Amino acid sequence: MDIATVIGICLGIFLIGGSIAIGPSPIAFANAPSAMIVIGGTIAATLIRFPLASVLRTSSVAKNAFLYKAQAPDVLIKTIVSLAEKARRESFLALEDEKVDDAFLARGIQFCVDGTEPDVVANLMVTEMNQVIGRHQNGQKILKGMGAAAPAFGMIGTLIGLVQMLVKMDDPSKIGPSMAVAILTTFYGAFMANLLFLPMADKLAGRTAEEMLNRQIIIHGIQSILSGHHPRVIEAGLLGYMDPKSRELMSRERNEMKAAA
Repeated sequence: MDIATVIGICLGIFLIGGSIAIGPSPIAFANAPSAMIVIGGTIAATLIRFPLASVLRTSSVAKNAFLYKAQAPDVLIKTIVSLAEKARRESFLALEDEKVDDAFLARGIQFCVDGTEPDVVANLMVTEMNQVIGRHQNGQKILKGMGAAAPAFGMIGTLIGLVQMLVKMDDPSKIGPSMAVAILTTFYGAFMANLLFLPMADKLAGRTAEEMLNRQIIIHGIQSILSGHHPRVIEAGLLGYMDPKSRELMSRERNEMKAAA
């Protein structure tokens, strides 16, 4: 569970809801026509812009903003270096009994056991990576589209409310409800876009970047193992994916392990 996402959404709802609750008339913020315009319009525009199958898959992608489990790159590098040492010390077949949590790395290990050519492995794994990343990016695109549509339909609702208000200027008792539609649709659209759709799209973009980094590390590592590179050379190559601070920390840990041995 990504606690930051949960805290952010709950905090936003609490602050906005709290400011409404302490006002003179909280019930005034509940308006069915406004909700129909914004929610219904956003869904309609999304279905027009994107294929139905892609829209239905968005929920499975969006859950990654709340539930996400990925190995840290430094842990992944240590695992790959350990596999390289075992393969060099024994053979590729010795990797068959290795159990890893990452399914993508497990497939890479199987390629090593099967003795697949490094270039073939790289092509297969890069293709799979691109397919996964493409699906994730499509989900982000849909959320961003919803984030753009919600405020737009809020403005449409505002125009509808203003027209209704102008038509009924001769009846002061009907001006208030029309004005409520005009104002609340803008509020609903801004709320949905800026607290839900756009932040979740940005969170998923970060998740995709993390996953792409891990998969690039795995592809590089598996290809290097198959090419017979020395484990230290493999480690040096993989550390290039890390930021300078992380590389320094891993180098310090390795030196401390050597000193202790």
